[in-house]
Amino acid sequence: MIQLYVDFQNGVSTLDERFNNIELSFNQSISTSLWDFNEDLVEQQILGIQRLPDIRHVKITTSFGKVYQVGDATVGAKKVESHPIAFEGNIIGNMVISADYQDIYQHLWQKAGFIIFTEFIKIFIVALCTFFIVHWLITRHLYRITLYSQAMSGESIDMPLTLESRSKKTDELDELVSAINIMRMTLKNDIIKLEDAENALINLNGDLEIKVYERTSKLAESNQELQRSLNELTLAKDQLVQSEKMASLGQLVAGVAHEVNTPLGICVTSVSALKEKVAELSHALNDETLTKKQLTSMLSLFAEYEKIIERSLNKAVELIRGFKSVAVEYHTDPKININLAQHVNDIVNTVKTLFKQKKYTIKILVDKELNLVTYPSAWNQILTNFLTNSHIHGFENRIDGDISIEFKANEDSLLLIYKDNGKGLDAKIKDKIFDPFVTTKRGLGGSGLGMNIVYNLVSTKLEGTIKVIEREKGCCFVVEVPLQKENIIKSVPELKIIP
Repeated sequence: MIQLYVDFQNGVSTLDERFNNIELSFNQSISTSLWDFNEDLVEQQILGIQRLPDIRHVKITTSFGKVYQVGDATVGAKKVESHPIAFEGNIIGNMVISADYQDIYQHLWQKAGFIIFTEFIKIFIVALCTFFIVHWLITRHLYRITLYSQAMSGESIDMPLTLESRSKKTDELDELVSAINIMRMTLKNDIIKLEDAENALINLNGDLEIKVYERTSKLAESNQELQRSLNELTLAKDQLVQSEKMASLGQLVAGVAHEVNTPLGICVTSVSALKEKVAELSHALNDETLTKKQLTSMLSLFAEYEKIIERSLNKAVELIRGFKSVAVEYHTDPKININLAQHVNDIVNTVKTLFKQKKYTIKILVDKELNLVTYPSAWNQILTNFLTNSHIHGFENRIDGDISIEFKANEDSLLLIYKDNGKGLDAKIKDKIFDPFVTTKRGLGGSGLGMNIVYNLVSTKLEGTIKVIEREKGCCFVVEVPLQKENIIKSVPELKIIP
């Protein structure tokens, strides 16, 4: 590249000298021809200038406006010079000469091709010599080392690696051969150690097989004992769950019996009083001492007794109906179509007999026209356990409290939000409240199965989820169960407060 650049600069310098020679050589002769108006001679002279190397266009313009030009004026000129034409001190015209570097470039291309060709030949000769030298000094030995490495095996590991035609002076290849021979001896020693270890391992495996067989037999016996223990624990758990259910049913029966006794006692008292008044009225009628005022008073009293008896009997019927709705869980468990609002009210009216002496406020927010196909017994047990836990744990040592039962239904699921403002969940059992036998009333009658029963009913029977929501005061449980769209009839929610 440097050589070509120098040649290019020499070509440009030669072109500059050519322009100077044209000015010195042709200016005087052209001025004479112009002065003599010898147009043929002028054209021959400028044609001679245009034929010089690199000159592409020559143009002479006389002072009379006459123009003489040869060459292609459209070619892009690299160098343009203008020279005035004078004769005996008078300017008679102007000559413009245009040149380019085409001839210079052509010469450079030819020289570049020659340089490339000669350099290719020299590089080829040098590369060929280098190849033979490298092959003789390095490559053939590397090929020998490669073949030796590929052929190395346990049978040929005793054969050392040697290189032929090596000088006495050591180099990197000799160090490589020495390292390979050292590695070969190391591998040989390792193989011997591995064989010894393998023999020892075979003997150890035999001993281990005997020990494994013995321990497997012991483990099988232990598994059988554990399975028996697990079966006993499962049976005990089922019995405890059943006992918890029956205990809950017993509490409900006792509460309902107590509640039913009150209106029935009123009815018995009213009937006894009514019998006395009927006997008094019959006696007065037989003695013919009955007066109009006495008859009117008797009839008014009979009407009052009739209202008391009717009201008491209706109260007893309502309690028995609600108890029947709840108690059906312990006899049969069908999936039926129920009115959710009526069912929830029946459950609450039945369960609240357990805490008759308390002043709890129970808010029920449920759509009064919501009918759905579900397991009523599952909801009975869930709400009963929620209310019982609030009474026993949340409102312990309190006579008042607020409880909220809210149901929300959409196209896909039914949501129960149960809240109270009691003392909340104990931090020790908050994360394991749904585990079996977890209770804060250990030794005080608590079995720890209430919330576990709720969890099993929600997750297995209703195929839903239940979770605990953190609150500043009290506790909150959210139950979500899937529903079929065709089993839901929506209406405006109704808020009912049961004191």
